[in-house]
Amino acid sequence: MKMRSFLPAVAEQLFRDIQKAYQETSQIPDDLLIALKFVFGPCALQALDLVDQHSVTCLSSPSGRKAFQVMGGSGRLYTCFVSCHYCPCPAFAYTVLRRNEGPLCKHILAVYLCQAMAVTQQESVSDPQMSALLSGTAPL
Repeated sequence: MKMRSFLPAVAEQLFRDIQKAYQETSQIPDDLLIALKFVFGPCALQALDLVDQHSVTCLSSPSGRKAFQVMGGSGRLYTCFVSCHYCPCPAFAYTVLRRNEGPLCKHILAVYLCQAMAVTQQESVSDPQMSALLSGTAPL
């Protein structure tokens, strides 16, 4: 799993530990769940709910571009870009950007968890669809 340099080292190690444990047992042990809550706070449990509900889809195009779509608890679809650490949800704008109270929102955390656990839904889209998604001109 490719890690992003903007995450604290403790978070990167935590995702590696989750990946290893999940590969071996198909579960996340309690000590790692506690660590997840300690590092990411209240959004950790919400992100795990999104993972359990198979809410994360990786969209990929023939040109190799990728974006993630996460179905939020409210039923709204958020397009997240982990490569630049961005989610359009209100919590990201308020908690992460304005108040600097955490490194990410539940949607981006759910993407990282799905990648670590190898449970991300996969969907192929055309290059024109991906371009429209990336430019914000058309929803998928």
